Order: sequence, then C-alpha cells, then structure tokens
Amino acid sequence: MNRRPRLAALAAGVLLTAVVGSTVPASAAPPRTAAAQAAPATAVVTNARWGGHGSFDRIVVDLKGAQPHASVRAVRVLRYDGTGRKVPLAGKHFLEIRLSPAVAHNDAGHSLYRGPKLLKVHLPTLKGLAMTGDFEGYVTFGAAFDSKPLHRTTRLHSPERLVIDVRRAPAGCGA
Repeated sequence: MNRRPRLAALAAGVLLTAVVGSTVPASAAPPRTAAAQAAPATAVVTNARWGGHGSFDRIVVDLKGAQPHASVRAVRVLRYDGTGRKVPLAGKHFLEIRLSPAVAHNDAGHSLYRGPKLLKVHLPTLKGLAMTGDFEGYVTFGAAFDSKPLHRTTRLHSPERLVIDVRRAPAGCGA
C-alpha cells in the first residue's frame, strides 16, 4: 500500500485549514473582555497623600501595577470627569493630575481607592485635594493653591508612585 497519496492528502488538508483559518476576519474572533484588555498595562490608583517639606509641598499618588502616563497641567477651574460639575475646592490656581491607563476600581465597580475624595488642606502652598474622576481608563485629581503652582513631577518605584512637588513662593511673593 502506497502511503504517499495519503500523506499528500493529509498535508494538503492541513495547509488548507491553516490558510482558511488565517483569513477569518478579526470581527469573527471572540472579543476580549475589558479586564483582559486592560489588565497587563493598567495601573490601579490606591491612595493620594500630601505633606509639607521645607521649601515645597508634596502630593503623592500611590499605584499598583505599571506606571501610567501622567500629565500635570494648570487649569482655570477643576471639574469632575463625566459630569462636568465644578469641584468645590477653594483656591485661585489649580492643577489637574491625569493618569492613563489607570483605574481606581475593580471589575465589579467597587472602589480600590482609599484616599481622600475631597479635602481641604492646610499647607503653605497646597490648599485642597480632590479625586475628580475614575472614568474610562483615566483617574484624575485636582489640587488647589492660593498662588501660581510651580511644580515638578517625579516617578518613584518599589512601591510605584507619582510625586508632584510644588515649590513654595518666597515670603512676600503672591502670584
């Protein structure tokens, strides 16, 4: 009995299956769950804290997982993500701290964040801190100041955290 025709037919079948399988449109592939898509690279924001240090005030955002992209920018007014409502923090100047990809909740929607949601702070420069959003892969905070905040952002590791140092204005200088 000659095995070559049978092996050739088997090889042709395997090749045909591979070619047909590779031409299935992506939309026919089973969708990945949101958790599977976000899990490896999404940071979890667990806390925010603050403190006064000599010539600067410091905000620290504690993270678990990968360091997310972070932007810190001056804004005229702080607003809650999703609703657009104004954040009730007293101050003349504000910084928006935005982390992405990041979450502060688990897949069931329960908060994993244990820090302040809205807090008046009594430091020379920092006057208030609020978590303003945990929405669509972004976690956002707002910070309030009486004078224009000159800040520096640093990423620290083991444990993961984002640090924003805000220089105190010299005595007699109000911006």
